[in-house]
Amino acid sequence: MKSNYFKYIFIIFAILIMIFAFVKIKTDEQKNKGTIQEEKEEVEQIVTELKLGVAEFDSINPILSKNKNIQDISKIIFEPLMILTSDYKLENCLVKEWAKQNETTYIIKVREDKRWSDGEKFSADDVKFTIEKLKSSDTIYLSNVQNISTVEVIDESTIRIILNQEIPFFEYNLTFPILSSNYYSDKQFIPDIVPIGTGMYKVSEVKESSLILSKNEYYPESENLKLDKIIITIYSSIGELYNSFKIGNVDLISTQNSNLKEYIGTIGYLSKEMKGREHDFLAFNTQSNLLSKENVRKAICYSIDKSNIVSSIYSDNYYVSSFPLDYGNWLYKGQDGSLGYNVEQAKQILIDDGWNYKNKYWQKTENYKTQSIVLNLVVKSTDTTRVAVAENIKVQLENQGIRINLIKASNAQYENYLKNKNYDIILCSINLSISPDLSTFFGDSNLANFVNDEVTNIMNEIKNLNDAEKLKDKYKRLTEIYKTQVPYLSLYNNKYIVAYNPDLVGVLNPNWYYQFYNFKDWHK
Repeated sequence: MKSNYFKYIFIIFAILIMIFAFVKIKTDEQKNKGTIQEEKEEVEQIVTELKLGVAEFDSINPILSKNKNIQDISKIIFEPLMILTSDYKLENCLVKEWAKQNETTYIIKVREDKRWSDGEKFSADDVKFTIEKLKSSDTIYLSNVQNISTVEVIDESTIRIILNQEIPFFEYNLTFPILSSNYYSDKQFIPDIVPIGTGMYKVSEVKESSLILSKNEYYPESENLKLDKIIITIYSSIGELYNSFKIGNVDLISTQNSNLKEYIGTIGYLSKEMKGREHDFLAFNTQSNLLSKENVRKAICYSIDKSNIVSSIYSDNYYVSSFPLDYGNWLYKGQDGSLGYNVEQAKQILIDDGWNYKNKYWQKTENYKTQSIVLNLVVKSTDTTRVAVAENIKVQLENQGIRINLIKASNAQYENYLKNKNYDIILCSINLSISPDLSTFFGDSNLANFVNDEVTNIMNEIKNLNDAEKLKDKYKRLTEIYKTQVPYLSLYNNKYIVAYNPDLVGVLNPNWYYQFYNFKDWHK
């Protein structure tokens, strides 16, 4: 009995030791987890400071600055009447509502809840002041207001703008930054003076080589901004800026420099690439003898491999394009305005149209007269890269039996060709407007001498359309006509690149107009 008693005592004691050990292990595990979590939270601590940079600084005043980087950054300090979304759709910003009264008159009501960063109320007087300054200053925004003849302040929140002629989609011109009239009432309008804005952030400190931005407490959603401080460091050169980005002293840079990787390498950062606004295309003179024939234009389009041009001339640093709005514009999404590259299709079109491939060239006999497809292609001689593009196109077309006489015109000669339209084909390059206006391609005196009653009617209708679905339908039809009647051949667009610190948190969805969509949620 006694031995059994000790035996039970031993068993109970062993069980208690096991329970104690188990509890101790679990307690230590929880402590370790807590320590790890604390360390993790310490590592993942939110940084509310962003470092930006500009090279060759001239002025933080967006009206007076000619610097693209400053223009980009200034959009978080100064606001326009209208702004564009990431797919280039127009939205109100400082405007509450607007209406087009007639071909040349607009009524605009501005927001009454907006204040400048010094607390003063924003009003229609500020809009009038800014427009007058734009018209009298050497500014990149002059073209936005050059057709404004009169600005009338109707009341504190309402203005009337009168144009000297009808401007299609003029409302897109209202994307210039607005400055305070009251702030400048006792100051000169010079680059050294730092103006105030209505945007998310304000300039709170000016140093010799940097500007410090802090939250604008009068911005309606300032309490939701995650970044407390933005440091804009001023660099003497773009190379110095790139080097600073490489070593982590700048968190974000943007550029149209297709050779960016040669300066900053390929590791240690993230980037987003998108189509830029530089658009190259061929204009076919639809009134010339051979190119008045739609099938000849189609055969040319099918015979040109645009990817070959982008690869061999631009080292794949450009994007192939199919339509002038093919850069992410909401009016072109999901469409394709290009015939594509298909040499067999090109041959079949010409055969079906009565052409014969003979002695390596296409020939056709009509009314006892034989003609070959021989065309002039004009390019600006001073632009060596585009001369290389034209030479590439010449080789491609002649390989398909379409003879090309390449005309390398001086700048003055090139402008005369454009003015008189005495060419068969001309290689063109334009910086696309933020507006979806296609007058260059379909309007009066367009570059292709293209005349089409349906297109003329559509161009007149869309000038006064505000209904999004109706606009999309009209632009879809313009795309179809562009594709079937081929007055032009879109070639490619340049690249716009935004490179940024991998620690930057938030949704980055930039375009060439604006980098800071969803900016209120950015942090590191």
